[in-house]
Amino acid sequence: MKFPFFSFNKPSNSPITNNLVTPIWHLAWGKIDQIKENISWHDNHLIIYDTQPTFSTNQRFVVVGDICLTNLPQLQKLLDIYTSTTPAQIVAELWQRCGLETFLLLEGIFGLAVWDREEKELWIGRDRIGGRTLYYTVKDSTIWIAPRLKTLSPYHSKELNLIALRNYLCCAFVPGERTLWQKVKELRPGNFIRFTDEFKTYPQLAYWRPQTQVKDANKPMEYHSQKLRLLLDQIIPEYLPNNQPMGAYLSGGLDSSCITALAAKNHNYPVHTYSIHFGEKLPNELEFSSLVAQHCKTQHHILEITPDDMWNNLPITMANLDNPIGDPLTVPNYLLGKLATENVEVILNGEGGDPCFGGPKNKPMLLNSIYGSLQEGKPDTVSSYLSSFHKCFRDLPKLLQTDIWEAVKTEPYVFESDLNSEADYLNRLMLLNIKFKGADHILTKVNNMTIATNLIGLSPLFDQRIVELSLKIPPKYKLSGADEKAVLKQAVADLLPETILTRPKSGMMVPVNFWFREIWQRRTRNLLLSKKAAIAPYLNQDLIKNWLNYQGDTWNRYGIKLWLLISLEIWLQVNRK
Repeated sequence: MKFPFFSFNKPSNSPITNNLVTPIWHLAWGKIDQIKENISWHDNHLIIYDTQPTFSTNQRFVVVGDICLTNLPQLQKLLDIYTSTTPAQIVAELWQRCGLETFLLLEGIFGLAVWDREEKELWIGRDRIGGRTLYYTVKDSTIWIAPRLKTLSPYHSKELNLIALRNYLCCAFVPGERTLWQKVKELRPGNFIRFTDEFKTYPQLAYWRPQTQVKDANKPMEYHSQKLRLLLDQIIPEYLPNNQPMGAYLSGGLDSSCITALAAKNHNYPVHTYSIHFGEKLPNELEFSSLVAQHCKTQHHILEITPDDMWNNLPITMANLDNPIGDPLTVPNYLLGKLATENVEVILNGEGGDPCFGGPKNKPMLLNSIYGSLQEGKPDTVSSYLSSFHKCFRDLPKLLQTDIWEAVKTEPYVFESDLNSEADYLNRLMLLNIKFKGADHILTKVNNMTIATNLIGLSPLFDQRIVELSLKIPPKYKLSGADEKAVLKQAVADLLPETILTRPKSGMMVPVNFWFREIWQRRTRNLLLSKKAAIAPYLNQDLIKNWLNYQGDTWNRYGIKLWLLISLEIWLQVNRK
């Protein structure tokens, strides 16, 4: 069974105007008597915009959303439905029969709303991993709900959530249910909310949470790698389009290479692969990506991205994100998507390998857990974790304006309960990466950038079934000493050149440090040090001036911090209009 995404969720359903995605639906719930314009459908207390809803057979339940189900055939069988049925119709019929239990039955990616016309209750829910997003805010006595944050702009103030700002400066993304705007929240993956006619917001409740449940710990790695390979061989064909070419982003690392190899093995139409570099004189991974492309017999495309490409496309990139993301790969994701649209409609990526199978970024925290315990006193796990992002955590007392730092410095971080749980330490880190970095950074970045270029972008290694299996695999088969993602390597060893399996992970290094020093100095000063800069009321511009002069940049990290800041500045400019 092919992934039903291809039949019912073409990118054309999300109009793109001037490279900005227009969401295909949003809702108003509560006091709506004075709202009269641009209504697609309405009922007592509920208005649906920009789309027509789907009804259950008894007409009681109304469904709207972006819904892509991997278990559609099983659900059709459960409901005794054997004709062609949309995912939204399946949800409506399930809700009629099962109510809230519907969320437990759905597998795939979705952000949806269900309106109960009889009880006057509204339910919203999001898939387990975070493949789709939902945001909500309250204005007067009306709750507004949308899959894109920008859609809610008319209904909230432009005051920043200072805790979210602090968290962004630490992580380069905004983790958890907070958004950068005050009083606007994000529904978390695996959660739902029930709104009743009391017209007030209720807490988010979880119908699913990722949990480490290690099984068969005494069995050898071969056993676990075989189980993983069987699941990959089942899942990858579901992600391939019917009767047309498809694409894959290919860096030459293990994750993107294994997805490329599995796609090429299972697809009878051309497979196009896409790689980037930043100029012949700068380090790149083209040697490895070209090796994989040749090995898998793909049609390979290489895009050179210049510093002007990066700078000039940052505004459109930030405009298509919900919360800001200070990752230099946001712009390359957008530009590579534009290139891929010349050949394909569907593109896969290797995102998810590191969070699920123990990538090398966990090593600093593992070392801290060993050597920190040798120091006097209890090591500060949260501070160590935030420092491991290598962003601005240690700079916060000087970077934030004094009054803002005083307001946020003692506020807890969303990572604390997971970091201090009783689970195996590596599994704790992986859970954090799946719950926060996966949902709030990786998936949001890739999904929004592919949609902005009119592509369907999919992340098979973040499939719910892969995530659940990964949490059953003993940690010693994920990251053990210097051997990273060992179980994944063994699962795909027969598909890839030995060089790819044994090479150390380097990551896609965007040379922002070099460009800030040599090319972007004046532009950055004009952007960040202006008295009219959007960040000026919040950040210490004297410290930023020191960074621009590279004073004390022992570890060559000012470039990453400066990119984080210009991304924030541009995001604020384009989203406050």
